[in-house]
Amino acid sequence: MGHSHSHHGHDGHHHHHTSNKKALLWAFAIITLFMIAEVIGGLLTNSLALLSDAGHMLSDAAALGLSFLALTFGAKKASSSKTFGYKRFEILAAFINGLTLIVISIFIFFEAYERFMDPPEVASSGMLIISSIGLLVNIAAAFILMQGDKDDNLNIRSAFLHVIGDMLGSVGAIIAALLIMFFGWGIADPVASIIVAVLIIISGFRVTKDSFHILMEGVPGNLNPDEIKAALLKMENVCGVHDLHVWSITSDFPALSCHLEVEEDKAHQTILTEANRLLHDQFGLHHTTIQIDRKGSGCCGDEHCN
Repeated sequence: MGHSHSHHGHDGHHHHHTSNKKALLWAFAIITLFMIAEVIGGLLTNSLALLSDAGHMLSDAAALGLSFLALTFGAKKASSSKTFGYKRFEILAAFINGLTLIVISIFIFFEAYERFMDPPEVASSGMLIISSIGLLVNIAAAFILMQGDKDDNLNIRSAFLHVIGDMLGSVGAIIAALLIMFFGWGIADPVASIIVAVLIIISGFRVTKDSFHILMEGVPGNLNPDEIKAALLKMENVCGVHDLHVWSITSDFPALSCHLEVEEDKAHQTILTEANRLLHDQFGLHHTTIQIDRKGSGCCGDEHCN
């Protein structure tokens, strides 16, 4: 019986890691500073749109802070009790993040409902100035996060989505301020805050769903176990594939384990090397554990063998 464990290094992984951390830290700093200004501004101008945008920014700051911690934690070395290290922390962070977003949006809905019933006075010029600065801050934060690895890393992506949602929130507050200023439409303030709340709940739901899928050992979205199995079965001397599992340790770290049933007298090591190369080149799987079983060894039912 042969057994192989392969783990190819990720090219440029370290570079991505450093740029991700730097991007997160800078975005965290500017968003946290502006969020404080926006809370004060929202209270002074009595604008729910500003306060809800600040609520979104609070979740943003938390998202960025959590993501930064997750990357810092995730870099910790594996130990005998945590053999994959702390890489999962990143997904837990994204999950908590998504739930927080949903809770914040529910609060905003309630507050907006109260304001529809009884629209208060809003100081629109102050609201306009603060929301305009907010828009610039969000554009800067989005630009910083785009330097990170937002396509592959769920954490950076969730932080980026937060900032984009925020940017729309600032636009909503600007429009509401202009409507109050020129037409005296006080109701524009709770309407803008509801739009923000809807955006928050959508991105919150998406992030929660993606991270939950990884926590439940779901198959990564870009991989199809049937295709992988078919490719392995096409290999010379392989007569069966069973116990195939594909899952993610964290958002950009897929893993696979399986048993390959091979003709009795074939060189197991050669087959293992070929299988690992195929999985790496064709499916981008760096982390694989493969066991070789001899044909007819009883490990495999007839339905697996072709």
